[in-house]
Amino acid sequence: MSRQISSLLAIAAVCVTLAPAPAFAQTPKKAPVDCAEVKCLALTFDDGPGQYAGTLLDTLKKYDAKATFFLEGQYVNSRPAFVKRMAAEGHELGNHSYSHPDFTKSEAATIRTEIQKTQDAVKKAAGVEPKLLRPPYGLADLQVSEIAASFDMPMILWTAGSEDWKTKNVEAIQKKTLEVAQPNGIILMHDWVKQTVDGMPSLIKTLQKKGYHLVTVSEVLKGENANLQPGDTFPVPAGWER
Repeated sequence: MSRQISSLLAIAAVCVTLAPAPAFAQTPKKAPVDCAEVKCLALTFDDGPGQYAGTLLDTLKKYDAKATFFLEGQYVNSRPAFVKRMAAEGHELGNHSYSHPDFTKSEAATIRTEIQKTQDAVKKAAGVEPKLLRPPYGLADLQVSEIAASFDMPMILWTAGSEDWKTKNVEAIQKKTLEVAQPNGIILMHDWVKQTVDGMPSLIKTLQKKGYHLVTVSEVLKGENANLQPGDTFPVPAGWER
């Protein structure tokens, strides 16, 4: 064997030895979060998708945070691309009626239509149907509960609100959210409030530094072992009986 061929073979051997392992072998699968063992918090956004939803989704993706969006059907129809992206990026989609009437002052037929039209709009936009209902204004009665049960959905309220719709101030929204955050809490927010979306990067970083995993409502429910039945309400407001 010539000296030149021997040198080329030696170089080839070194290159094979130093070649990196395939990328898929270097990326371990992320373990699921157990909200019974770690601090979890569900950020929920009502009345959307709002016009700032794209920016919010960029932030959530950057910080590997998940959220739950309680959507209005009228805005799902006007901004379907946001809804499709929400589902694709692992966020949870909930039903928040089609046009936000007070269900406790509505006829049964109106409530059913409001829920069904939103189910249909989300299914068309994202290929999935919401499994959770948040009644407008968080108001429900026996009739609403029975109709929710007929759609095989529990009703999800919140442990506390950010009051973003009222203050519309970045610092106030951040301060209030940090004050009311608690393990397995469900926080009410709105993605149509620009100040909420503007303050979200700093808020998420602070919550994560405090040890919170930002997860979907369904993950919180698992951590609470809630075992909700269709028509049930969680969390149960003071004075209510499930």
